Amino acid sequence: SISRVFARGKQRKSLDPGLFDDCDSLSSPTHLSLSLSEGDEHLDRLQQVELARNMPMSQWKAGTVQAWLEVVMAMPMYIRSCTENVKSGRVLLSLNDEDLELGLGVNSSMHRRKLRLAIEDYRDAENGKGLSKAAELDHHWVAKAWLNEVGLLQYSQAFHNHLIDGRMLNSLTKRDLEKYLNVSKKFHQISLLLGIELFRQWDFDREILHERRAWCENHNVDPLVWTNQRVVKWVRDIDLKEYADNLVNSGVHGAVLVLEPSFNSEAMATALGIPTNRHIVRRHLFEELNLIVNPARHGLMQERQRWGQLYYVPQGSLAQNQSGESVLGYADDETSRKCRTGRGPMDSLKAFGGKDLCFREGFSARTPGGVEDALPRPAPSSLQTFAGIEVTNV
Repeated sequence: SISRVFARGKQRKSLDPGLFDDCDSLSSPTHLSLSLSEGDEHLDRLQQVELARNMPMSQWKAGTVQAWLEVVMAMPMYIRSCTENVKSGRVLLSLNDEDLELGLGVNSSMHRRKLRLAIEDYRDAENGKGLSKAAELDHHWVAKAWLNEVGLLQYSQAFHNHLIDGRMLNSLTKRDLEKYLNVSKKFHQISLLLGIELFRQWDFDREILHERRAWCENHNVDPLVWTNQRVVKWVRDIDLKEYADNLVNSGVHGAVLVLEPSFNSEAMATALGIPTNRHIVRRHLFEELNLIVNPARHGLMQERQRWGQLYYVPQGSLAQNQSGESVLGYADDETSRKCRTGRGPMDSLKAFGGKDLCFREGFSARTPGGVEDALPRPAPSSLQTFAGIEVTNV
């Protein structure tokens, strides 16, 4: 088997550590020679990466495989075992999880998943589908730009350490967030999963999403696509600027406002840190939130009725990760059944089980007299089922 071939490859001698000795001075002929050699190597790597972008994986030679692993996948730690064992793109296409662990020494389950998802993407491309748009989103962009957009940049280092790229983002589960990425706050889990769902609506095409965001940057419309920074700008626009900075790194973004039915004006007031005795200010927030959320939620309902399926979850989107675990709680057949029955847009997120969101202990998320019922609500959300969720202004 491929694993046995890899095992034999492990017995080969390692590179002479003397080649990497730093003891020579910067001006020595040996060092200059090595520097030139390293420069040539780097140039060759970039040329090989260019080949990888324009050639099916099945046609890659060993050098292209190595360059792809090092530069595109950002996994230079596996280069030596790859050099010893993977001699072509055809071999790479045939690798499974066991091969990656035993043959390439990829002990991190998240790293193995990243490689598996990439290999599967390239297999689809071999069949004429082309690479997914998620392939264009590297882990640097996800850890910096995307987390900043959803307002959770505090998790950047964890995402960066696990090399979470676009394909990985598409596969993340609540369990992944807790176990690997140190996201223990339930509301932050909700925020990230809704941000992923929003991205999935456009098949991870960031250009389309950016165009739509640019269109509403200076107009208080289309809140579904608003970033955390755009929500902060809206709070300032409605003359609540003294509270606006409390939303920074809070995880409150447009998809939370529109797609999570239990995130109402009381929840927003709590996130903003508006005191409970400021009734007039809270009423002002309620009215302004109605003005932007009502049209967006009605639009989603109309789209669902028009297409007879979940609006923002395209058919064929990943419902399971590669281990068979449901990404958002449903198996594929369950998701398909929900689509066919025409339920609301939040039904695909039935992952978290039973209670309304709680933002503070002993604090109601509804205004007296049922005023919040003026907000049209999508079908019940899976995300309202976390017990003990707390949104604070910290």
